[in-house]
Amino acid sequence: MHFPEVLPLQSGAQLRDYHLAYETYGTLNADRSNAVLVCHALNASHHVAGVYEGQPKSEGWWDNMIGPGKPVDTDRFFVIGINNLGSCFGSTGPMHRHPDTGRTYGADFPVVTVEDWVNAQARLLDRLGITQLAAVLGGSLGGMQALSWTLQYPERMRHAVVVASAPNLTAENIAFNEVARRAIVTDPDFHGGHFYEHGVVPKRGLRIARMIGHITYLSDDVMNEKFGRQLRSRVLDAAQPFAGSSGDAPAPSAEGYRYSTQDIEFQIESYLRYQGDKFSEYFDANTYLLITRALDYFDPARRHGGQLTRALAQAQARFLLVSFTTDWRFSPQRSREIVKALLDNRRSVSYAEIDAPHGHDAFLLDDPRYMQVMRAYFQRIAQEFA
Repeated sequence: MHFPEVLPLQSGAQLRDYHLAYETYGTLNADRSNAVLVCHALNASHHVAGVYEGQPKSEGWWDNMIGPGKPVDTDRFFVIGINNLGSCFGSTGPMHRHPDTGRTYGADFPVVTVEDWVNAQARLLDRLGITQLAAVLGGSLGGMQALSWTLQYPERMRHAVVVASAPNLTAENIAFNEVARRAIVTDPDFHGGHFYEHGVVPKRGLRIARMIGHITYLSDDVMNEKFGRQLRSRVLDAAQPFAGSSGDAPAPSAEGYRYSTQDIEFQIESYLRYQGDKFSEYFDANTYLLITRALDYFDPARRHGGQLTRALAQAQARFLLVSFTTDWRFSPQRSREIVKALLDNRRSVSYAEIDAPHGHDAFLLDDPRYMQVMRAYFQRIAQEFA
């Protein structure tokens, strides 16, 4: 969908003549009361469910959650997925051309925030003739958008479903994001963010950024269960010359291993490198910088003296929050902060803390307790317009 008009941004900058990519699933009912907006996380897109015709590996990133007969049942709900501004999956972003200069935006693409994304989503819904949403649903960064919807447009939604999210990032989370960003901007192929003009991609930085991210998405238990200390390559004989950067072979360890500075020894190393390689082939480096900054900046309590209870006082929606016990990036404690602030404001809130071993990635997986909570809540929503 094309928007020729100006979109003012939180930074004081503005965008105009921009596009938003979106997909819809199901049918909008006669009184337009069954619409559900799904907000995506860092490396996802508007393609939340189903597969594209002729592309068998094009499954939507939340296909287990959304579709006919699934927890968010598209036989009942009209589901909308919108790709955020600054992304690299169809909406206007750093790889597109500036309407005034004709040059690729690159590093000159303006800073965007969660609040900017919500404002852009609201404009698209206006075009679709949807004045009030049955629900806004999101996990991780998508959950931050759902929370922001309740504050920016409290009368335009009836329910907010916030999964594996937080009211802001901890210092540790910001630190992980900064290390990942530094990996990208120090890549020689980054060229100050204008690498498009040089015909290169900072793949080395993107690989490292993705590897760092993946470590934080998994729990220690899952890593140990899935990979443990399994060696990928054969155990080297103690007498075998070392194939490292030095010509001198190191003394053998007590176990008889020879260590290489280049080879992939452990299964977890192989997994991380595979994820990094794959990510560097499809994701945009400037988009990564923009979206992680939006994560860092999100803090609705900042304007209220750091008091989340005061910030959420204007929310009118009913809430479902879900967290996972082994998610240390967006821990249950952070969800409970939101729950407490809502209860302090006497808002309607349901909370499920799922004992799952999968870490942050649990919000994308098929834990039956999690799926049943989501199914039951959306069945309750559907009864409002049945």
